[in-house]
Amino acid sequence: MWQIYEKKSLIKTINKIPSYVLKHYEVWKQIVELEGPSGLFLIKGFHDEALKRQWQSYRSSRLTRGWRVIYKVEDKQLEIYVIDLNHHDYRK
Repeated sequence: MWQIYEKKSLIKTINKIPSYVLKHYEVWKQIVELEGPSGLFLIKGFHDEALKRQWQSYRSSRLTRGWRVIYKVEDKQLEIYVIDLNHHDYRK
């Protein structure tokens, strides 16, 4: 089983996000805890991908069309560090 660690500042974000996004995040966490990041590839809706440039060692998963979870896998150990939940603005 994988261990998920959430950044402390994420608690403030979690309290502000819509409930439907929180439900998707909880499903995401369950999949990652049981299967690890490879389990996310089995569900195309998460559209899990590696990030580039200054975020090079991080990954992003789609929770909804507009919301993303940013995370990092540490040293191939069974640890996931969730850095941020954010709303992705497509209008830019």
